[in-house]
Amino acid sequence: MNSETVKEHGTNEGASVVGIASTDDFGSAPEGSKPSDKLNGCRSVIVLAAPFTQVALNDPAEYTEVRQKMVKRMGDIAEKVAKQIKSNGHKAVPIVSLSEKISLRHAAELAGLGVIGRNHLLISREYGNLLWFSAVLTDAELIPDKKAEYSFCDDCDICVKACPVNALDDPVSFGRKECSAICMKMVKGAFTITCFQCRKVCPHRFGK
Repeated sequence: MNSETVKEHGTNEGASVVGIASTDDFGSAPEGSKPSDKLNGCRSVIVLAAPFTQVALNDPAEYTEVRQKMVKRMGDIAEKVAKQIKSNGHKAVPIVSLSEKISLRHAAELAGLGVIGRNHLLISREYGNLLWFSAVLTDAELIPDKKAEYSFCDDCDICVKACPVNALDDPVSFGRKECSAICMKMVKGAFTITCFQCRKVCPHRFGK
């Protein structure tokens, strides 16, 4: 099994893009959030990604529904890829957003799928910031992809000005508590993502 066959597994199962990062690149991740914390002997992180529809940005209810569907879709893809890897005699653990401490957007950046922008979202040259992720940790030693060398934000601060709680004011540290306080609410008894301005106003949300 090599990097090429692993990527084929990912795209065959429904991922639009697949990138690979070395576990060694996660040295700065907090304790408990490193790949080796989830899988003893982990050597590679396979990041799977697929875009979601831009129409979801028009309505909070629709955005929330699409988000939930993408979580399931990417989780299913990760499960299937992990199964393929296990059938080749390696350890593999699927990682799905919302359920693990590993930052998938940072993993995606390390795997060469894009760069993290001023809005703390991953921005891809092809898909903008409309990618959703999952990943597979494995003890297989795969060739990692090169990190993306392009940039998007430069002197742009549109998302910073658009954030209603100033969660993006610090370019290094994301104001997670402030963001969570306004973007996740119960609306008519249903969990709803009510704010995604940082994604919506981004000039590069659809890529270049």
